[in-house]
Amino acid sequence: MTFKRRITLVSALAVAVAVLLASGVTYLLTSNQLHRQIDQQLRGRALPGPRRGILQFLERQRRGSPREALLHIPAEELFGGRGEARGGSLPVLVLPPSATSKKSQKTGGTAANPTTNPFGSPRPNQVRGYQQVVDSSGRVILRSGDVTLPVQASTRALAAKGGKAFFTDATDNGIHLRILTESLVKGQAIQYAQPLSGVDKLLGNLRLILALLDVAGVALAALLGRVIAGAAVAPIKRLTEATEHVTQTRDLSRRITTGSEDEIGRLAVSFNAMMDALESSMTALDASVHAQRQLVADASHELRTPLTSVRTNIELLQQASQMSLLTRQRMLADVVQQVQELTLLINDLIDLARGEQSPTQSEDVRLDLLVSEAVERAGRYSPNTVFELDLQPSVLTGVPERLDRAINNLIDNAVKYSSPDGRVQVTLKGGELTVRDHGRGVSAQDLPHIFDRFYRGAEARGLPGSGLGLAIVRQVAEQHGGAVSVHSPPAGGTVVLMSLPAVEVLTGAEFGGQIPSRMPG
Repeated sequence: MTFKRRITLVSALAVAVAVLLASGVTYLLTSNQLHRQIDQQLRGRALPGPRRGILQFLERQRRGSPREALLHIPAEELFGGRGEARGGSLPVLVLPPSATSKKSQKTGGTAANPTTNPFGSPRPNQVRGYQQVVDSSGRVILRSGDVTLPVQASTRALAAKGGKAFFTDATDNGIHLRILTESLVKGQAIQYAQPLSGVDKLLGNLRLILALLDVAGVALAALLGRVIAGAAVAPIKRLTEATEHVTQTRDLSRRITTGSEDEIGRLAVSFNAMMDALESSMTALDASVHAQRQLVADASHELRTPLTSVRTNIELLQQASQMSLLTRQRMLADVVQQVQELTLLINDLIDLARGEQSPTQSEDVRLDLLVSEAVERAGRYSPNTVFELDLQPSVLTGVPERLDRAINNLIDNAVKYSSPDGRVQVTLKGGELTVRDHGRGVSAQDLPHIFDRFYRGAEARGLPGSGLGLAIVRQVAEQHGGAVSVHSPPAGGTVVLMSLPAVEVLTGAEFGGQIPSRMPG
């Protein structure tokens, strides 16, 4: 099931529950109100006036003159003077069986047996009702109309013992009735009944209307829920399409347009940030893979020549018996020199390979001391070179071995391209190490490629070296968050500048000793 369909079903279910609850509450309130009105009408009919009139009628009937008794009971006593307003009945002539005759019929009265209720039939504008008087045994003493109200055990108990009036529901001959039962006198109880046909019909119509409204409400909720779910799921759909596009095409440039600051908007922002980081990582990875492949290709090319030369010399040395001693010595010297070049090349390749890894052994390094030691070593191999030093005591957090190798390469490169009795200027200030030689300099066409791996300019191709020294310098500088640059000043020579950020410059009280400003070889 899709997320959109789940949202639609949940919203439709929520609206359906709300509609059903509202319909149920409406139905219960309406039913309660209608039944309360019926109960009020029944209480209005059970007034003291009608009760007193009924008691007088029953008393006179007991004395044997029911005709004269009823004829002498005023209507206001029998019905409390409120018969029409309270739903009472019109006076009728009630006679015992012995009094039933043609004469009574001629007088226009209504003959009845002893169980006939004297209340008569209601007028057209009055609510139809039924009344009857029962005794404690459940026998009906007096009733109105042809409907005999059901007598329950609670009714007989009320007639026998008296007590509080109560309401009951009953059905007689298919007529749904609401009955109010009250104590009349000891041994008798009176029941007032009201048909509920109109109420039942009204409630039935209300049930039908509410059911139709419920169905229509749920259908409308489902329709609106689908529309709302479509709008709510649209950003998620775009996110899904973007991820599927990346999965299928490996295109990391796809982004999602964000137009809100809600949870989905923040998800889109996070997705875009993740894609940016992933794209940067993939770009860096591609560059690293390309660099590694290029390194392998260049190393293979650079190793091929010395290896071929060593192999050739060794094969010739196998025929040493046919060579003079001087020739053998010259060939052995060439082999030793080529092996040294191979060793230097392999060491540089190892340094480059290590430089591709993240530094894990960083520590505080006295940069000025590293430069001083590198100059001292270079001076031992080049005794005729004069080194001019201006070093500011500085501390840098980095890898000592890598920094030492980069500084050695800079110093050795300056010595190599200087004149035999030249001078090399080394300056360290504010994290910037400047090494300047006064040699032939670098041509303009070689400057852009001077830090490339295995690149050697026209002036350097006749000198020993692998072409990896300055490439290692750039790699070390970038690993420590810095950069390296080179230029040829108009006065001649070459200036190489390695900038290393986050360098702490020390004052005179924080280090011991002075760095010499001039160090001859």
